[in-house]
Amino acid sequence: MCKSKLCKIILLCISLSLSLTQFASAESSIFSKSETSQKQWVGKSAPAFKLQDQNSKWHSLSQYKGKWIVLYFYPKDNSPGCTQEANQFKVLYPQFLKSNAVVLGVSLDDVKSHQKFSEKLGLPFPILADNNHQLANQFGIVRNLGITKIAKRESFLIDPKGTIVYHYNSVNTQSHAAQVLADIQKFSK
Repeated sequence: MCKSKLCKIILLCISLSLSLTQFASAESSIFSKSETSQKQWVGKSAPAFKLQDQNSKWHSLSQYKGKWIVLYFYPKDNSPGCTQEANQFKVLYPQFLKSNAVVLGVSLDDVKSHQKFSEKLGLPFPILADNNHQLANQFGIVRNLGITKIAKRESFLIDPKGTIVYHYNSVNTQSHAAQVLADIQKFSK
């Protein structure tokens, strides 16, 4: 009887030890993916682009030389998280302007969809239509959902020289705009 309990305890300890090892490996894998993603973009020149906004006006990377650029990708116009994120950028937009920064939202929706979304929310900044997936593919953030594709919710902070200084691959829609603004102010010093 005593040996049986001892065997069960030993097996439980071995099982627990293996589980912790697997958890540590998974955790390490998650962090290494985040670090790898960060290293992949930080310090590199931002890809050139030419996309239309919600008013059919063309925007390109080169026209913003000398300004900070917040290039934030979001999955879909009018979805709850995307609405929340856009509203956060809208509230802080005057502070972005004071910090010599431009905010550019980007999704795979078309100009017409962006126009409705922008009007509904009263957005003061451009949201770019990447409906051909040109820019999202360059950044490698297109997610295939079977019959449709969306951009992953990721952002890139580009300095006034056109260099990516930060890649946000994990975005909280409630606090992201404030985080990016704080980072611009930090990097500007």
